[in-house]
Amino acid sequence: MKKVLIVFGTRPEAIKMAPVVHGFRDQPDFFDIRICVTAQHREMLDQVLDFFNVHPDYDLNLMKPGQNLNQLTAAVILAMEPVLKDFRPDLLFVHGDTTTSAICALAGYYAGVTVCHVEAGLRTRDIYSPFPEELNRQLTARIASLHFAPTAHARDNLLSEGVCRDHIYITGNTIIDALHYATGKIESQAFPEIRHIKSYVDTEVPVILVTCHRRENFGAGLDAICSALKRVAENYDVKLIYPVHPNPNVNGIVRERLSGTENIYLLDPINYPAFVWLMKICKFIITDSGGIQEEANALGKQVLLLRSNTERPEVLGAGGVQIVGADEDAIVKSAEDLLRKPLKTSSDASPYGMGRAAADIVSITRGKYV
Repeated sequence: MKKVLIVFGTRPEAIKMAPVVHGFRDQPDFFDIRICVTAQHREMLDQVLDFFNVHPDYDLNLMKPGQNLNQLTAAVILAMEPVLKDFRPDLLFVHGDTTTSAICALAGYYAGVTVCHVEAGLRTRDIYSPFPEELNRQLTARIASLHFAPTAHARDNLLSEGVCRDHIYITGNTIIDALHYATGKIESQAFPEIRHIKSYVDTEVPVILVTCHRRENFGAGLDAICSALKRVAENYDVKLIYPVHPNPNVNGIVRERLSGTENIYLLDPINYPAFVWLMKICKFIITDSGGIQEEANALGKQVLLLRSNTERPEVLGAGGVQIVGADEDAIVKSAEDLLRKPLKTSSDASPYGMGRAAADIVSITRGKYV
Protein backbone atom coordinates (compact mmCIF):
# COMPACT_ATOMS: atom_id res chain seq x y z
CA MET A 1 0.00 0.00 0.00
CA LYS A 2 1.28 3.45 -0.95
CA LYS A 3 0.95 6.47 1.31
CA VAL A 4 -0.38 9.48 -0.61
CA LEU A 5 -0.41 13.08 0.64
CA ILE A 6 -2.56 15.52 -1.34
CA VAL A 7 -1.84 19.20 -0.63
CA PHE A 8 -3.69 22.34 -1.73
CA GLY A 9 -4.43 25.76 -0.33
CA THR A 10 -6.75 27.82 -2.50
CA ARG A 11 -10.36 27.53 -3.60
CA PRO A 12 -9.52 26.73 -7.26
CA GLU A 13 -7.08 24.02 -6.18
CA ALA A 14 -9.67 22.52 -3.86
CA ILE A 15 -12.27 22.38 -6.65
CA LYS A 16 -9.86 20.64 -9.00
CA MET A 17 -8.33 18.30 -6.43
CA ALA A 18 -11.57 17.17 -4.78
CA PRO A 19 -12.24 14.59 -7.54
CA VAL A 20 -8.67 13.29 -7.09
CA VAL A 21 -9.21 12.98 -3.33
CA HIS A 22 -12.36 10.92 -3.87
CA GLY A 23 -10.68 8.85 -6.56
CA PHE A 24 -7.93 7.76 -4.19
CA ARG A 25 -10.37 7.25 -1.33
CA ASP A 26 -12.30 4.83 -3.52
CA GLN A 27 -9.26 2.51 -3.53
CA PRO A 28 -8.42 1.98 0.17
CA ASP A 29 -6.82 -1.40 -0.50
CA PHE A 30 -4.07 0.27 -2.52
CA PHE A 31 -3.66 3.77 -1.06
CA ASP A 32 -3.43 5.26 2.42
CA ILE A 33 -4.43 8.87 1.75
CA ARG A 34 -4.07 12.05 3.82
CA ILE A 35 -5.21 15.57 2.94
CA CYS A 36 -3.25 18.69 3.89
CA VAL A 37 -4.52 22.24 3.33
CA THR A 38 -2.35 25.29 3.77
CA ALA A 39 -5.43 27.54 3.76
CA GLN A 40 -3.72 30.06 1.48
CA HIS A 41 -7.39 31.02 1.11
CA ARG A 42 -9.51 30.45 4.23
CA GLU A 43 -13.25 31.10 3.98
CA MET A 44 -13.26 30.60 0.22
CA LEU A 45 -11.49 27.27 0.70
CA ASP A 46 -13.78 26.09 3.47
CA GLN A 47 -16.89 26.54 1.30
CA VAL A 48 -15.47 24.17 -1.30
CA LEU A 49 -14.28 21.59 1.23
CA ASP A 50 -17.79 21.43 2.64
CA PHE A 51 -19.46 21.16 -0.77
CA PHE A 52 -17.20 18.32 -1.92
CA ASN A 53 -17.20 16.59 1.48
CA VAL A 54 -13.41 16.78 1.85
CA HIS A 55 -12.06 16.79 5.40
CA PRO A 56 -8.37 17.69 5.85
CA ASP A 57 -6.14 15.61 8.07
CA TYR A 58 -3.70 18.52 8.37
CA ASP A 59 -4.89 22.13 8.35
CA LEU A 60 -1.93 24.52 8.44
CA ASN A 61 -4.16 27.63 8.55
CA LEU A 62 -1.46 29.88 7.12
CA MET A 63 -3.59 32.76 5.85
CA LYS A 64 -2.74 36.05 7.57
CA PRO A 65 -4.06 39.57 6.84
CA GLY A 66 -1.74 41.48 4.53
CA GLN A 67 0.56 38.49 4.05
CA ASN A 68 2.99 38.93 1.15
CA LEU A 69 4.58 36.27 -1.04
CA ASN A 70 7.80 36.16 0.95
CA GLN A 71 5.92 35.54 4.18
CA LEU A 72 3.63 32.95 2.62
CA THR A 73 6.52 31.09 1.00
CA ALA A 74 8.45 30.90 4.27
CA ALA A 75 5.34 29.86 6.20
CA VAL A 76 4.47 27.05 3.77
CA ILE A 77 7.89 25.41 3.68
CA LEU A 78 8.31 25.59 7.45
CA ALA A 79 4.82 24.23 8.14
CA MET A 80 5.19 21.35 5.68
CA GLU A 81 8.28 19.87 7.33
CA PRO A 82 6.48 18.39 10.37
CA VAL A 83 3.61 17.11 8.19
CA LEU A 84 6.03 15.21 5.97
CA LYS A 85 7.88 13.85 8.99
CA ASP A 86 4.65 12.72 10.63
CA PHE A 87 3.01 10.96 7.68
CA ARG A 88 6.12 10.04 5.65
CA PRO A 89 4.27 9.79 2.33
CA ASP A 90 5.52 7.86 -0.68
CA LEU A 91 3.77 10.26 -3.08
CA LEU A 92 2.97 13.95 -2.75
CA PHE A 93 0.29 15.38 -5.08
CA VAL A 94 0.19 19.10 -5.83
CA HIS A 95 -1.91 21.04 -8.30
CA GLY A 96 -1.33 23.71 -10.89
CA ASP A 97 0.44 26.94 -10.18
CA THR A 98 -0.11 28.36 -6.70
CA THR A 99 2.56 29.27 -4.17
CA THR A 100 1.22 26.38 -2.08
CA SER A 101 1.88 23.94 -4.92
CA ALA A 102 5.38 25.10 -5.81
CA ILE A 103 6.63 25.36 -2.24
CA CYS A 104 5.01 22.11 -1.09
CA ALA A 105 6.65 20.41 -4.06
CA LEU A 106 9.97 21.86 -2.94
CA ALA A 107 9.37 20.65 0.62
CA GLY A 108 8.56 17.20 -0.75
CA TYR A 109 11.77 17.22 -2.78
CA TYR A 110 13.79 18.12 0.31
CA ALA A 111 12.14 15.22 2.15
CA GLY A 112 12.86 12.73 -0.65
CA VAL A 113 9.18 12.26 -1.56
CA THR A 114 8.04 11.55 -5.14
CA VAL A 115 6.12 14.62 -6.33
CA CYS A 116 3.16 14.25 -8.71
CA HIS A 117 1.85 17.33 -10.52
CA VAL A 118 -1.83 17.58 -11.52
CA GLU A 119 -2.60 20.11 -14.29
CA ALA A 120 1.01 20.10 -15.45
CA GLY A 121 2.43 21.77 -18.53
CA LEU A 122 0.44 25.01 -18.80
CA ARG A 123 2.65 27.86 -20.00
CA THR A 124 2.66 31.50 -21.10
CA ARG A 125 6.50 31.61 -21.19
CA ASP A 126 6.36 35.00 -19.42
CA ILE A 127 7.32 34.52 -15.78
CA TYR A 128 5.65 37.82 -14.88
CA SER A 129 2.29 36.98 -16.46
CA PRO A 130 0.47 35.62 -14.61
CA PHE A 131 2.58 36.49 -11.57
CA PRO A 132 3.70 34.43 -9.69
CA GLU A 133 1.78 31.50 -11.18
CA GLU A 134 3.84 31.05 -14.35
CA LEU A 135 7.10 30.68 -12.44
CA ASN A 136 5.38 28.43 -9.87
CA ARG A 137 4.35 25.90 -12.52
CA GLN A 138 7.76 25.94 -14.18
CA LEU A 139 9.45 25.32 -10.82
CA THR A 140 7.03 22.51 -10.01
CA ALA A 141 7.78 20.86 -13.35
CA ARG A 142 11.49 20.71 -12.51
CA ILE A 143 10.70 18.93 -9.23
CA ALA A 144 7.88 16.56 -10.21
CA SER A 145 8.46 12.95 -11.22
CA LEU A 146 4.97 12.41 -12.62
CA HIS A 147 3.16 14.98 -14.74
CA PHE A 148 -0.59 14.82 -15.41
CA ALA A 149 -1.08 17.12 -18.40
CA PRO A 150 -4.64 18.14 -19.27
CA THR A 151 -4.04 18.34 -23.04
CA ALA A 152 -1.58 17.40 -25.78
CA HIS A 153 -0.47 21.04 -25.93
CA ALA A 154 0.45 20.95 -22.24
CA ARG A 155 2.35 17.69 -22.82
CA ASP A 156 4.27 19.29 -25.67
CA ASN A 157 5.24 22.21 -23.44
CA LEU A 158 6.77 19.76 -20.98
CA LEU A 159 8.56 17.83 -23.72
CA SER A 160 10.07 21.08 -25.02
CA GLU A 161 11.55 21.64 -21.55
CA GLY A 162 13.21 18.22 -21.49
CA VAL A 163 10.70 16.32 -19.34
CA CYS A 164 10.82 12.62 -20.18
CA ARG A 165 7.85 11.51 -22.30
CA ASP A 166 7.44 8.40 -20.13
CA HIS A 167 6.71 10.62 -17.13
CA ILE A 168 3.88 12.59 -18.80
CA TYR A 169 0.27 11.45 -19.07
CA ILE A 170 -2.59 13.28 -20.80
CA THR A 171 -5.65 12.96 -18.58
CA GLY A 172 -7.92 15.90 -19.32
CA ASN A 173 -8.58 18.40 -16.56
CA THR A 174 -10.19 17.53 -13.24
CA ILE A 175 -12.20 20.77 -13.44
CA ILE A 176 -14.55 18.92 -15.79
CA ASP A 177 -14.99 16.16 -13.19
CA ALA A 178 -15.81 18.80 -10.56
CA LEU A 179 -18.16 20.63 -12.92
CA HIS A 180 -20.13 17.44 -13.64
CA TYR A 181 -20.39 16.77 -9.90
CA ALA A 182 -21.56 20.32 -9.18
CA THR A 183 -24.15 20.50 -11.96
CA GLY A 184 -25.58 17.17 -10.82
CA LYS A 185 -26.00 18.45 -7.26
CA ILE A 186 -27.51 21.74 -8.45
CA GLU A 187 -30.14 19.85 -10.42
CA SER A 188 -31.01 17.50 -7.55
CA GLN A 189 -30.71 19.72 -4.47
CA ALA A 190 -31.88 23.15 -3.35
CA PHE A 191 -29.21 25.71 -2.43
CA PRO A 192 -30.31 28.80 -0.45
CA GLU A 193 -27.68 31.03 -2.07
CA ILE A 194 -28.93 30.18 -5.56
CA ARG A 195 -32.51 30.83 -4.47
CA HIS A 196 -31.45 34.23 -3.09
CA ILE A 197 -29.67 35.25 -6.30
CA LYS A 198 -32.70 34.17 -8.34
CA SER A 199 -34.80 36.63 -6.34
CA TYR A 200 -33.10 39.60 -8.01
CA VAL A 201 -31.63 38.18 -11.22
CA ASP A 202 -34.19 38.40 -14.02
CA THR A 203 -32.86 36.05 -16.71
CA GLU A 204 -35.04 37.80 -19.29
CA VAL A 205 -32.33 40.45 -19.18
CA PRO A 206 -28.83 39.36 -20.28
CA VAL A 207 -26.62 38.50 -17.31
CA ILE A 208 -22.89 39.16 -17.48
CA LEU A 209 -20.80 37.38 -14.87
CA VAL A 210 -17.60 39.16 -13.77
CA THR A 211 -14.57 38.13 -11.72
CA CYS A 212 -11.21 39.84 -11.32
CA HIS A 213 -8.46 39.12 -8.82
CA ARG A 214 -4.99 38.80 -10.41
CA ARG A 215 -2.08 40.87 -9.15
CA GLU A 216 -1.18 42.18 -12.59
CA ASN A 217 -4.54 43.99 -12.70
CA PHE A 218 -4.09 45.75 -9.34
CA GLY A 219 -4.06 49.53 -9.58
CA ALA A 220 -4.49 51.18 -12.96
CA GLY A 221 -5.63 47.97 -14.65
CA LEU A 222 -8.47 47.40 -12.22
CA ASP A 223 -9.46 51.04 -12.48
CA ALA A 224 -9.76 50.71 -16.28
CA ILE A 225 -11.73 47.47 -15.91
CA CYS A 226 -14.19 49.16 -13.54
CA SER A 227 -14.63 52.01 -16.00
CA ALA A 228 -15.41 49.54 -18.76
CA LEU A 229 -17.93 47.62 -16.63
CA LYS A 230 -19.65 50.86 -15.68
CA ARG A 231 -19.94 51.90 -19.34
CA VAL A 232 -21.44 48.55 -20.33
CA ALA A 233 -23.92 48.65 -17.45
CA GLU A 234 -25.01 52.21 -18.21
CA ASN A 235 -25.34 51.71 -21.97
CA TYR A 236 -27.19 48.39 -22.08
CA ASP A 237 -30.15 46.69 -20.45
CA VAL A 238 -28.06 44.05 -18.69
CA LYS A 239 -27.30 42.85 -15.21
CA LEU A 240 -23.65 42.52 -14.19
CA ILE A 241 -23.12 40.05 -11.35
CA TYR A 242 -19.71 40.51 -9.75
CA PRO A 243 -18.64 38.36 -6.76
CA VAL A 244 -15.84 40.58 -5.47
CA HIS A 245 -12.60 39.00 -4.32
CA PRO A 246 -11.84 39.87 -0.65
CA ASN A 247 -8.27 40.99 -1.39
CA PRO A 248 -8.14 44.66 -0.28
CA ASN A 249 -6.33 45.58 -3.49
CA VAL A 250 -9.52 44.55 -5.32
CA ASN A 251 -12.42 44.92 -2.91
CA GLY A 252 -11.97 48.57 -1.99
CA ILE A 253 -11.52 49.88 -5.53
CA VAL A 254 -14.35 47.82 -7.01
CA ARG A 255 -16.87 48.83 -4.38
CA GLU A 256 -15.85 52.49 -4.54
CA ARG A 257 -16.13 52.61 -8.33
CA LEU A 258 -19.15 50.41 -9.00
CA SER A 259 -21.40 50.29 -5.95
CA GLY A 260 -23.54 53.19 -7.16
CA THR A 261 -24.45 51.63 -10.50
CA GLU A 262 -28.01 50.31 -10.38
CA ASN A 263 -27.62 47.21 -12.56
CA ILE A 264 -24.26 46.06 -11.18
CA TYR A 265 -24.62 43.61 -8.30
CA LEU A 266 -21.50 43.42 -6.14
CA LEU A 267 -21.58 40.22 -4.08
CA ASP A 268 -19.36 38.82 -1.37
CA PRO A 269 -17.58 35.63 -2.53
CA ILE A 270 -20.23 33.02 -3.30
CA ASN A 271 -20.10 29.27 -2.90
CA TYR A 272 -19.18 26.99 -5.76
CA PRO A 273 -22.67 25.70 -6.65
CA ALA A 274 -23.99 29.26 -6.87
CA PHE A 275 -21.08 30.23 -9.08
CA VAL A 276 -21.65 27.25 -11.37
CA TRP A 277 -25.33 28.18 -11.61
CA LEU A 278 -24.38 31.74 -12.60
CA MET A 279 -22.02 30.42 -15.27
CA LYS A 280 -24.83 28.30 -16.66
CA ILE A 281 -27.40 31.12 -16.90
CA CYS A 282 -25.18 34.05 -17.90
CA LYS A 283 -24.81 35.44 -21.42
CA PHE A 284 -21.02 35.57 -21.17
CA ILE A 285 -18.23 36.00 -18.62
CA ILE A 286 -15.66 38.75 -18.09
CA THR A 287 -12.74 37.43 -16.04
CA ASP A 288 -8.99 37.22 -15.47
CA SER A 289 -9.28 33.69 -14.04
CA GLY A 290 -7.53 30.65 -15.41
CA GLY A 291 -9.93 27.90 -14.40
CA ILE A 292 -13.03 29.81 -15.48
CA GLN A 293 -11.72 29.68 -19.06
CA GLU A 294 -11.97 25.88 -18.83
CA GLU A 295 -15.34 25.80 -17.09
CA ALA A 296 -16.89 28.35 -19.43
CA ASN A 297 -15.71 26.42 -22.46
CA ALA A 298 -17.27 23.22 -21.13
CA LEU A 299 -20.54 25.10 -20.54
CA GLY A 300 -20.52 26.72 -23.98
CA LYS A 301 -19.98 30.27 -22.67
CA GLN A 302 -17.92 33.06 -24.22
CA VAL A 303 -15.19 34.69 -22.11
CA LEU A 304 -13.63 38.12 -22.33
CA LEU A 305 -10.23 37.59 -20.74
CA LEU A 306 -8.81 40.48 -18.71
CA ARG A 307 -5.23 39.43 -19.35
CA SER A 308 -2.55 39.93 -21.99
CA ASN A 309 -2.08 36.19 -22.60
CA THR A 310 -3.36 32.77 -21.63
CA GLU A 311 -1.75 29.47 -20.69
CA ARG A 312 -4.84 27.78 -22.10
CA PRO A 313 -4.58 28.29 -25.89
CA GLU A 314 -6.95 25.36 -26.44
CA VAL A 315 -9.90 27.62 -25.59
CA LEU A 316 -8.70 30.27 -28.01
CA GLY A 317 -8.68 27.67 -30.76
CA ALA A 318 -12.19 26.60 -29.80
CA GLY A 319 -13.38 30.20 -30.20
CA GLY A 320 -14.45 30.53 -26.60
CA VAL A 321 -12.04 33.17 -25.26
CA GLN A 322 -11.20 36.65 -26.49
CA ILE A 323 -8.20 38.37 -24.90
CA VAL A 324 -9.06 41.98 -24.08
CA GLY A 325 -6.58 42.73 -21.29
CA ALA A 326 -7.26 45.69 -19.03
CA ASP A 327 -8.01 47.92 -22.02
CA GLU A 328 -11.20 49.85 -21.27
CA ASP A 329 -12.23 50.39 -24.88
CA ALA A 330 -11.43 46.81 -25.92
CA ILE A 331 -13.53 45.44 -23.06
CA VAL A 332 -16.49 47.67 -23.93
CA LYS A 333 -16.33 46.94 -27.66
CA SER A 334 -16.06 43.18 -27.19
CA ALA A 335 -18.90 43.18 -24.66
CA GLU A 336 -21.06 45.17 -27.05
CA ASP A 337 -20.31 42.71 -29.86
CA LEU A 338 -21.33 39.75 -27.71
CA LEU A 339 -24.51 41.46 -26.57
CA ARG A 340 -25.50 42.27 -30.15
CA LYS A 341 -24.42 39.06 -31.82
CA PRO A 342 -23.12 36.49 -29.34
CA LEU A 343 -20.72 33.91 -30.67
CA LYS A 344 -21.67 30.27 -30.30
CA THR A 345 -19.54 27.61 -28.67
CA SER A 346 -20.34 23.99 -28.02
CA SER A 347 -20.05 22.27 -24.67
CA ASP A 348 -19.97 18.85 -26.33
CA ALA A 349 -16.25 18.68 -27.17
CA SER A 350 -14.25 20.26 -24.37
CA PRO A 351 -10.49 20.09 -24.99
CA TYR A 352 -10.18 19.20 -21.31
CA GLY A 353 -11.90 15.84 -21.50
CA MET A 354 -15.24 14.39 -20.50
CA GLY A 355 -14.90 14.22 -16.72
CA ARG A 356 -12.72 11.13 -16.15
CA ALA A 357 -9.47 12.89 -15.35
CA ALA A 358 -9.37 11.93 -11.67
CA ALA A 359 -10.13 8.27 -12.39
CA ASP A 360 -7.32 8.21 -14.95
CA ILE A 361 -4.89 9.89 -12.54
CA VAL A 362 -5.59 7.27 -9.87
CA SER A 363 -5.36 4.41 -12.37
CA ILE A 364 -2.03 5.63 -13.76
CA THR A 365 -0.61 6.11 -10.26
CA ARG A 366 -1.67 2.63 -9.25
CA GLY A 367 -0.12 1.13 -12.39
CA LYS A 368 3.21 2.87 -11.82
CA TYR A 369 3.66 2.64 -8.07
CA VAL A 370 1.50 -0.15 -6.59
